[in-house]
Amino acid sequence: MAKDAGMKYITITSRHHDSFSMFDTDASDFNIVDATPYGKDPLKELAEACKKEGIKLNFYYSLLDWRRDDYKDGKKGDEEAWNKYVGFMKAQLTELLTNYGEVGCIWFDGHWDQKEANWHYDEIYSLIHKLSPNTLIANNHHIQPIPGDDVQTFERDLPGENHGGFNHGVEVSQLPLESCATMAGKWGYSIYDKKFKSTKQLIHFLVKAAGKNGNLLLNVGPMPNGKIQPEFVDTLGEVGEWTSKYGESIYGTRGNVVGSQDWGTITKKDKTLYVHVLEAPSEPYIFISEFTEKIASATSFDGKTKVKFKQMKEGTFLYPGKDFDASIDGIIKLKLK
Repeated sequence: MAKDAGMKYITITSRHHDSFSMFDTDASDFNIVDATPYGKDPLKELAEACKKEGIKLNFYYSLLDWRRDDYKDGKKGDEEAWNKYVGFMKAQLTELLTNYGEVGCIWFDGHWDQKEANWHYDEIYSLIHKLSPNTLIANNHHIQPIPGDDVQTFERDLPGENHGGFNHGVEVSQLPLESCATMAGKWGYSIYDKKFKSTKQLIHFLVKAAGKNGNLLLNVGPMPNGKIQPEFVDTLGEVGEWTSKYGESIYGTRGNVVGSQDWGTITKKDKTLYVHVLEAPSEPYIFISEFTEKIASATSFDGKTKVKFKQMKEGTFLYPGKDFDASIDGIIKLKLK
């Protein structure tokens, strides 16, 4: 389902704040193999499936822990307990980076529970890069990137924005960027959560993330029976239909071609620009302010229809015509000289 939706990597929860490990670990008995009738390691199965399907596998890993005494005591100032907890994390990270093949990224969460604590990042980050030099580190810490971070991630927001309240004062860095968002209101499954995002909303989030030079990490919380709820199945299928048709305007592109525009955004690949018109214009034209790069040609996405354009020192005017469809994302393809 993830592959059909156009996803290129999966980030799965290996251990969340509740301390439960979703993998076979010797560092704790509170795990899916030892503490449940299931008795198998789903991360092992997922790693094999991802390898087979050509999808990168990343592991989410919680820094904070609601259950372990060493974390609780360490939080109160017990240095010995804190060091024991850090040792526990190192043991689990070693397992994750040596037992499941190539891991694309370790995605940390929970720093915000103890912003002033010594998380021993120098040791933890060094361990990750020593065990798996190609594994990236993303830390959802809601602060400016710290030494060793490889990816800057923005919770519930596009890079540089703070509508969700998690990224106050955080500026966009030169690191690779990622936005993480939910398909409904909550991260995990909730029978009461009916705030389902529409296909259009999710495509717009994806396109805007690409326009700001970032990836989109889209969360799916499975139901208690392990299945993905029908509303998500339908929406992901529709997103997949869109990415299969228009994916070239997203994959392998760069953003930050122009600043925020009322009508949408632009992505770029070599000398091809994709103008994503997300809001249908009230005027018979789209104005790209301060855009003066010389255009060789302008066409519809499929290249079959020419689009008139006019370039001035104030910017560029595009005239897509009366049949232009911007109901979800009207894409105009520009070739630069």
